[in-house]
This record gives sequence, structure tokens and C-alpha cells, in this order.
Amino acid sequence: MIIYTYDGTFEGFLTCIFETYNRKNFPVDICSRTGEQKHLFAQKFDVQSDAAKADRVWKGIQNKLTERNNQLVFYAFLSEENGIEMKIYRFLRRLFSEHFSIETDFGDADVLYLTQTSQKVKKEAMRMLQFVRFQHTKEGLWFCGIEPRYDVLPLVSTHFQKRFADQKWLLYDLKRNYGFLFDKVKLEEVVISSKEFSTITGQVNENVLQEGEEFYQKLWKSYFKHINIQERKNLKLQRQHMPRRFWKYLPEMLILN
Repeated sequence: MIIYTYDGTFEGFLTCIFETYNRKNFPVDICSRTGEQKHLFAQKFDVQSDAAKADRVWKGIQNKLTERNNQLVFYAFLSEENGIEMKIYRFLRRLFSEHFSIETDFGDADVLYLTQTSQKVKKEAMRMLQFVRFQHTKEGLWFCGIEPRYDVLPLVSTHFQKRFADQKWLLYDLKRNYGFLFDKVKLEEVVISSKEFSTITGQVNENVLQEGEEFYQKLWKSYFKHINIQERKNLKLQRQHMPRRFWKYLPEMLILN
């Protein structure tokens, strides 16, 4: 028995897929280096990320999937669900070996699971577009700290790059401790070691906020309070469209807490 370990990135995972075929040594498990060791007596093979190998696998996936589902594997991977690597691996083995499309073969548990999981990830990405609230800092940077259920920052960062192309901003994942910084020229992944914000709410420290930012946040709260008709309040519907787990990041919702 052999276990393939990798660095936790999508590129690293695709490199693992390449090595399984290249070495003709099919694993009982694929997991990140920090993942749980479930097979005590299995041999471990650590795979180093290789962009060229990962690209070959990705192109192979694209050639086998229709345009509608060509991001299926990537979305499912971003879910970080327990055991997702082996579910994708089994799916890819079928995908590469079959001469017909397996995308809608929902009798296959892995196909069904990956399809449902990718839909959940896409839905979470859409929620990020709705519930992101940036705070303006003294350095002229617009900052937002948020904690999505899935690792969706790679899916939404380009949207903000296009929408706020004339602004410097940082979108930071509080749970996974990394973010995307845009400096008006390029978009890059960053990790912040010295944090001037709450790792729970994403609220920037007051001494870092741009003068007037607190005033605008009060305006948000005041606006929401005045349009919120108490007699027509429907908390069940409100939570359906705006899950409570996002409230701590939204200035307009703090008046309800």
C-alpha cells in the first residue's frame, strides 16, 4: 500500500495524479502533508509540485470534459471535504479510461458527489460576491476579512480585480490565513504575519482605519435600520438569503446582534 502526499495546492494534487500514472503505482490514499494519517503501515511517497506535470493533467481533463463541466474537478477540490482527493482520483481514472462521457452518470457515487459538491462551492462563491464589505485604511487600502465555508477566494478574486481595477484592495480568508492583494497592476496571493485586524470578525483596528470610515459604517447601519420595516420582519426568509454566519462581517447587520 502506498499513500501520496502533497503540499495541499491544486497544482500539487494534479502532480500526484500525474505521478500515479507515471509510476504505475496506484495509491490507497492521497492527502496533504498535514492531513491525517489513516493507514499506519502504508508506504508514503511525497510528491513535489511540478507546474508542467500539473498542466499536462489539467489539459487532459479539459479534453475529456464538456465546456459546461470543465471546472468540475477544480470546484470540488476547493471544497476541502474529507477524502475529496480520492473521490476526484477515482473519477479521473474513469474519465481517462472510458470512451464515453461519465459526467451525468449519477449512478456512480463519485460522479454524483463531485457534481453536488462543486455546486455547493459555486454557491458559496456567489455569496462572497454578495456579502463582501471592504473597509478603507489610512494607507489607502480597501480591506475585507471573511471566512467562507469553502476555499473560494481563487474563484472570486478576478471578479474584484475587474470591478475595482482602480483601487488597491486585499481580500483575506480568516480561516485559511491567506488572501489576494491587488495593487492596481497585479493580483497576488499573500499571507499576513502581523495582523491589524480581528481574526474573528475581520474588523480593522480603529487606529488603522481611514478617517471617516467609521462614519460611513454608521451610515450603513442607519440606512439599514430605516428601511427595515419591523412589522414585516421575516427572520427565516432573511437568514435564507443572508446566512447568519456572515452577519459579523456586515456593518448593516450588527444592529441585530
